[in-house]
Amino acid sequence: MRILAVDVPEGLPERWRAWLAPARQPFYLTPAQRTSWGLSAGEPSTDPHLRDTYTLYCVTPGLDVVWLDETEFHALPRPVRAGIVRAQVDHERGAVPTVRRYADLVDARTQADGHRFVWWPSMVTDEVLERFVVDDGWPASRHAEVPGAVWDATLPGAQALAGTFPPGSGPNCFGTVMAAAGVADADTEWMQREPFEAWLAASTAPGGRDCDAGTVLVWRGTDGLAQHAAVTLGGGWALNKPSQCWYAPRVVLAVADVIATSRTAGWHLTRRRLTR
Repeated sequence: MRILAVDVPEGLPERWRAWLAPARQPFYLTPAQRTSWGLSAGEPSTDPHLRDTYTLYCVTPGLDVVWLDETEFHALPRPVRAGIVRAQVDHERGAVPTVRRYADLVDARTQADGHRFVWWPSMVTDEVLERFVVDDGWPASRHAEVPGAVWDATLPGAQALAGTFPPGSGPNCFGTVMAAAGVADADTEWMQREPFEAWLAASTAPGGRDCDAGTVLVWRGTDGLAQHAAVTLGGGWALNKPSQCWYAPRVVLAVADVIATSRTAGWHLTRRRLTR
């Protein structure tokens, strides 16, 4: 499998299927909704892969969570299924696509209200996985276009990371930048702001040019906190991991494209250059 010009390692698609469509998945409902549909509340998920599949950081606070498998879900009357699925959209749970978007791959017209649906293991093919990843809107990686002379002169860990998918959720932009600069195992961690800021303070200085290797691009919010980071490779290229999600690859793009695709309201871009 090859997605966004990145090869997917053998065995990873099977894990992706389990993360996109687990045998039991969480549904988020108000207590009144849950009670009216005769459903029992369960414990919240702590799985980082489900956190990213279902964008649990966006879900409305204070809701009950109900766990259902495919058989239990389909045993409910269709009006109840429709209400549950609509509630996921209202409460901002992820992985509730439109029927129209996947109509050529799956027939989900009768699952719920005919407009939205949720994924179950029986529905997820390689083609579904590819579209799910592509639909996040990230550009294809251009690592194959980077000249050998750029790789020879760039950061010690960059080439090994370029054009790869992580083994799961957690590895993020901060860890990718640090690993590209040679910090051992940083690419396997869900790197938090504090260690990233400590590394910036110890290993970089203000400044840097986009055309050079080793300029760390850091986007900060209005509160001054780091929100995202990428690093230049030289020759006008940059390495970027757009999120900590399991389906976010480490891509190489033109620096201008990394800047354009990372632009977010309320963020401002700063630059620091590697000093060691």
